[in-house]
Amino acid sequence: MNGSEHQGGSQTTDGARRLPFGLISACALVVANMIGAGVFTTSGFSLLDLTRPVVMVAWVIAGLIALCGAYSYGLLAARIGESGGEYLFLSRTIHPGVGFIAGWVSLLAGFTGAIAFAAVTFETYAFPESLRPTWYLSGMLPVAAILLFAILHSWVLRMGVVAQNLVVLVKLILIAAFLLYAFAFLPVGGWRGLVSVEVEKPFSILAFATSLVYISLSYSGFNAAVYISEEIRDSKRNVPRAMLLATLVVMALYLLFNFIFIYGPETSKITGQPDIAAVAADAIGGPIMQAIVRTIICLALLSSVSSMIIAGPRVYAKMAEDGVFPRWFNFVDVGQERVPKASIWFQALLASLVVVASTLQQLLSYLAFTLSISAALTVACVYFPGRDSHKLRFSTLLLLPSIYICVTLCLAAMLVINEFKTSGSLLECRTLIGFVATIASGLILYAISKLWGNAKTRAN
Repeated sequence: MNGSEHQGGSQTTDGARRLPFGLISACALVVANMIGAGVFTTSGFSLLDLTRPVVMVAWVIAGLIALCGAYSYGLLAARIGESGGEYLFLSRTIHPGVGFIAGWVSLLAGFTGAIAFAAVTFETYAFPESLRPTWYLSGMLPVAAILLFAILHSWVLRMGVVAQNLVVLVKLILIAAFLLYAFAFLPVGGWRGLVSVEVEKPFSILAFATSLVYISLSYSGFNAAVYISEEIRDSKRNVPRAMLLATLVVMALYLLFNFIFIYGPETSKITGQPDIAAVAADAIGGPIMQAIVRTIICLALLSSVSSMIIAGPRVYAKMAEDGVFPRWFNFVDVGQERVPKASIWFQALLASLVVVASTLQQLLSYLAFTLSISAALTVACVYFPGRDSHKLRFSTLLLLPSIYICVTLCLAAMLVINEFKTSGSLLECRTLIGFVATIASGLILYAISKLWGNAKTRAN
């Protein structure tokens, strides 16, 4: 089956069933994927090496990079109107083997690790160790949250979408309340950070690039809609619009948040602090405002877990549909909807195992580097006609995708260079070793899948 036939069949199927996602729901999914713990913690560490204005500039630049990425993914989504994300685009445009490795990266780094990290961070904020009873085992709450969302999204998808939208709505209402209070407080009581003297720091391009990598992680998730394209109404129009609109909203919120975090309290109280959001909230509104910010963070993390459990399994289902993953990963009919039930539960159980067995903080550099390379390679697909595509205008291709690819690869390279300078040996660069191991294991699995497929063909 070629790409156009597959796409046409998909459209026929779409017309016969109810699609659960409209433009609003798709935007909510992207916003939920993007707003996690990063925006509430990253700036405190950035202030160790950068001045306050430079940190704000870094958030602006990272937002512009994300917009370039959202625009580029939108071009691909308008070209290939199917679910599957990086796996789909690379398989249909460059080579099925390249797509398989991208899907493998999504499984290991893009979703399993990210879901587990968000769930564990949720436990840290929602149920601090000082409040836990002696019988409570660490990881119980995040595993329960993961399994709850797996139930919602595998058995009652429409209710899961409604729950997802409600969580995002409550989160945005609380964010708006916090922002209004903080800026209303500015002319009344003033912000201590605006009048505090900051210690001058010499500008370092390597320190700036390293901070920009971690700030860019807070913007990751702008491409969430491409994983569920076939379940979005009028996907070729709504998927690109959802990604751009959601990224613009999140960028605006991030800039407002960080202006408050950086200029609200005194600089000395937030530099190097992981809970910069709580410190700023306490400085502006006391314990009540700090409790509101903690609630916002918990809701952000819960909605992030939920949205990734929606998005990730669609990649594995698409791989099963193409015959490179076992058939049981495929979509099944649940009422009037197609749901990758086995993939959802596989994703949930894998993430739960990582919650119980791993320390995820050490994986952050690996996740940042691996996902950056995968995203840059995917955006490069706009330069290839592909089997499912029509030719795009050269002027459209020239600027924004090129900016995204170049900047993303440069930042990824600087991340490895910084780690090499710290460790002094390539053999101790866990980021690079983890990346090579991921690619090598993906190549081995792809070769096995091809041999298995050829053996089945000969048997038939």
